[in-house]
Amino acid sequence: MVKAIAVNASLKASSGEPSSTDKMIGLVEHALAKRGAEWLGTIRLADHDIKPGVSSDEGEGDAWPALRKQILEADILVFGTPIWMGQLPSTAKRVLERMDAFLSETDDNGRMPSTGKVLAVAIVGNEDGAHHVSAELFQGLSDTGWTVPPGGPAYWVGEAMGKVDFKDLPKVPDKVTETVEMLASNSHHLATLLADKPFPGVEQSK
Repeated sequence: MVKAIAVNASLKASSGEPSSTDKMIGLVEHALAKRGAEWLGTIRLADHDIKPGVSSDEGEGDAWPALRKQILEADILVFGTPIWMGQLPSTAKRVLERMDAFLSETDDNGRMPSTGKVLAVAIVGNEDGAHHVSAELFQGLSDTGWTVPPGGPAYWVGEAMGKVDFKDLPKVPDKVTETVEMLASNSHHLATLLADKPFPGVEQSK
């Protein structure tokens, strides 16, 4: 069975209040569940002390080693993020920086811990920037071993300088629903294929 997990890169820690990023992640979760995926939960990054650095363990008090283990237990990573100032929030960038360690954690065939695992991106924001944010995530996470399915990210952006949040919409726009369904379908299909036939890699020189 395909397993999926999400990270929520909101700058706010969990408070029990509705979250637009959680709402978007929830749409992807529901779409993946319809295709038989097991949901391993959502990690709210701001709830954890993820130390700065580019290794997989930055020492005492670093929450990343345990989170890294949780993430790598899944076949699909749903990367949920808001847009801040037209770009990724610092919480999301911190995860990209910590995954840089994968580049030096390869097996004998050059495969990183994330090789064969699928990336699904879900974005919300009240300003432009969805394509910029997805480009940063696709490039950074592809470099560190994740496989990007076709179809692009699922996203919603409101009117520039507007005051309406995604979580407050009376109805999810049809186009968002269609995009989420395609993202879930392509991600689940790709994860299934890679589980049956993993990337072979290339034998490394001694």
